[in-house]
Amino acid sequence: MPPSRADWHSSGGTGAYLTSTCTATKRDGSPCTLPSYGSDGLCWAHDPKNAERRRRGQSRGGKSKPSKELVSVKQRLSDLASDVLDGSVERGVAAVASQVLNVYLRAIELERKIKETDELEERLTALEKSAEATGGSRWGA
Repeated sequence: MPPSRADWHSSGGTGAYLTSTCTATKRDGSPCTLPSYGSDGLCWAHDPKNAERRRRGQSRGGKSKPSKELVSVKQRLSDLASDVLDGSVERGVAAVASQVLNVYLRAIELERKIKETDELEERLTALEKSAEATGGSRWGA
């Protein structure tokens, strides 16, 4: 359990409490510098219990590609605009079609936000359980 601020002042300390560092090694061979949690001495990123979540995060991280649905809708809107400009589709028909596609885009975005919220809730729950398991309070106070 970290010392209280009163302990820092009474002992003359001026720095923040230092946690133990992860005992794992990074891919490049250098030691991990993240704080460890729990008795195993590992950080969240190296703890085998988090392997599946880490894998899911890595598959998304930095490589986010638009869904096939989104690519399809963008192509349809582009084709629709071209058809209006060359006169093969009336403006009124194109306006209604673009409104329908816009509703579809909003539904895709809502689905994405719900999925993101669910994932964040899972991560928060895991962090809270980890903090409770290590003797920390739920909100760090």
